[in-house]
Amino acid sequence: MLNSIRAQLTLWYMGIMALVIIASAAAIYLLVARNLSRTVDENLTEIGQSIEANLHNEEADLVAERLMLLDPNSKERDEPEEDEQKKPNEPEFQTIEDAISEEISDLRFRAYGFTVLDQNGKLIAATVADIKLLDALEKLPETSSFADVAGVDTVFRVHRRTFILEGKPFRLSVTRSTAEQTDFLSSLRKVFSISIPVALLLTGLSGYFLVRRSLAPVVSMSEQAAKIGSSNLNERLPVKKENDELGELAHAFNALLSRLESSFEQQKRFMADASHELRTPLAIVRGEAEVALLKEDRTADEYRESLSIVHDESRRLSKIVEDLFILARADSGQLKPQFEPVYLDEILAECVRAVATLAEKRDITIEFLPAAEMPIICDEMLLHRLFLNLLDNAIKYNREGGTVSIAAESAENNYAVTVSDTGLGIASEDKARIFDRFYRADKARSRDNTNGKHGVGLGLAIAAWIAYVHSGTLRLARSDSEGSQFFIELPINRS
Repeated sequence: MLNSIRAQLTLWYMGIMALVIIASAAAIYLLVARNLSRTVDENLTEIGQSIEANLHNEEADLVAERLMLLDPNSKERDEPEEDEQKKPNEPEFQTIEDAISEEISDLRFRAYGFTVLDQNGKLIAATVADIKLLDALEKLPETSSFADVAGVDTVFRVHRRTFILEGKPFRLSVTRSTAEQTDFLSSLRKVFSISIPVALLLTGLSGYFLVRRSLAPVVSMSEQAAKIGSSNLNERLPVKKENDELGELAHAFNALLSRLESSFEQQKRFMADASHELRTPLAIVRGEAEVALLKEDRTADEYRESLSIVHDESRRLSKIVEDLFILARADSGQLKPQFEPVYLDEILAECVRAVATLAEKRDITIEFLPAAEMPIICDEMLLHRLFLNLLDNAIKYNREGGTVSIAAESAENNYAVTVSDTGLGIASEDKARIFDRFYRADKARSRDNTNGKHGVGLGLAIAAWIAYVHSGTLRLARSDSEGSQFFIELPINRS
């Protein structure tokens, strides 16, 4: 199950989405927690500043009140009769500690607590009832600004600030319980613990159906491809959307099937033609042997004639087998050219000398002017075969007393060689197929042995392959009633 692409893509999709969702949830949680903490700290600071400002105002009021009490002309010195018993020059003054205590006791802030300690750590005023918190506040260092302090049932966020009243330092602590903040974050964690698995489940289901729907054409193509064999290579894969990736894949696979079909048909045709070409000379050899053996009293001339026929057909068989062997090795990649520096002009001269006897028998003139030195990097044996095949055809399918011309010249980075004859030419409908294996034009390529015409339709196919492996080209430049001309182009230096 996990080996299927659908399952793997779904798991990958869920894994990536899980990372995204968990990372987003963690970021949201941290951001909310940070904002809550910052908001609490800002509120504690703001309240602390407000209380400090009020206490400084109280200090100013105390100074003004004392000045009034010390002024004998003040109206406030007119005391009621019941106060006449007080000694003169002993006015009562409210202490700053009393003012702080009154101010703190009058504060009404929900969820906030306040304590004030003097410079000796003595508690001056407090609205905090948590004993554990009070004890912890007395032990906090004077330098702390914000701190988390554990109380009896909860943790408190504390803001400490020091201020001076009447020349004496006092420490104000503003506290707030973190229970509300903790409960909110706990609820947020619960929401995430439920929503994340649900989101992942929905993501997995939607991912699975999305992947299944996306891969449905692949499954369809796979099923169709499984049905295609050697007997129905003409069938093709369905293409629903031509412009997407799967459509391109289907087109590529259909193109592959077309090439396979063409190659398969070519192989079947090749095998059929090869069998036919081999069967004919074998039948002739067998027939001549049977005729020679049936009659006991045969003259030497009759035996010589039979052996001559057997010899000719044997040569033809050897030529066919040799050509088939070359093509088979070329198709399988076993025939590797051996490139080395040689001279093209010398190869052409040797080929002309090799076919001179055949040309002389048919009274055909070979025109070849030795060219200047033409160094080239190539496989010498294969180039011999290429030009011998072209010259052999030019002689076989030429008119009696005709001419075969060979010309070679340099053209930029290539050598251009033309082989021309004065034969009957090739019909228009045959020109496109003359390089196919076992293909022979009706007029120019017959199966009889007249004038040495033993061709089986492999020479030009082999010549074209040799030109190809040398990064060159072989093409029919012209063919009409005045003859044919083949053009060969070979690179001087292989890169």
